This record gives sequence, structure tokens and C-alpha cells, in this order.
Amino acid sequence: MLSWLLLLLLLLLLLLLLLLLLLLLLLLLLLLLLLQLLQLLLLLLLLLLLPLLLLLLLLLLLLLLLLMLMLLLQLLLQLLLLLQQLQLLLLLVVLQLLLHCYRYYHYT
Repeated sequence: MLSWLLLLLLLLLLLLLLLLLLLLLLLLLLLLLLLQLLQLLLLLLLLLLLPLLLLLLLLLLLLLLLLMLMLLLQLLLQLLLLLQQLQLLLLLVVLQLLLHCYRYYHYT
């Protein structure tokens, strides 16, 4: 009789352990499902943010292009100023030459 009670108690403990393991397995499956859901949400967030990131990159490229155009315009303006100074210098040389010719013909 005692052995039957002991066997029954052992069987009950095994059943309890089995239920506990089953509960643990369900908990692990739930955790795995939550991790999959989190991964899906992160992927969705990335897909939503990707066009914004591309738009930001495009905006940065446009700003860089604008900056390059401004630098090119500044270079062209400096070149024009240099040409204008060269023109003034050439005019000064021609005027000096004319003055020299005038003095030469005037005094001779």
C-alpha cells in the first residue's frame, strides 16, 4: 500500500514537472514570438526611415552641388577682376607709350 502511494506521489511529481516544463516551453515560445515581432517592427521602421534617409542624402548632395557652384562663381568673379586689372594695366602702358610718343614728337 505504501509503495502504491509512493508510486502515485512520484507520478504526481513527474506530472507536475512535466507541466512545469511545458509551461517553460510555452514561455520560451512566447519569448521567441516577441523577438520575431520586434525584429519585424524594426524592419518596418527601417523601411519607413529609408526614404527619409535617402531624401536627406539627396538634400546633402544638392547642398554640396550648390556649394561647388558658388565656389566656381567666386573663381569666375576673381578671374574677371584679374582681367579687368590687366586691362587697366594695359591701358596705362598704352597711355604711357602715347605720352612718350607725344613728348618725343613734340620736342623734336
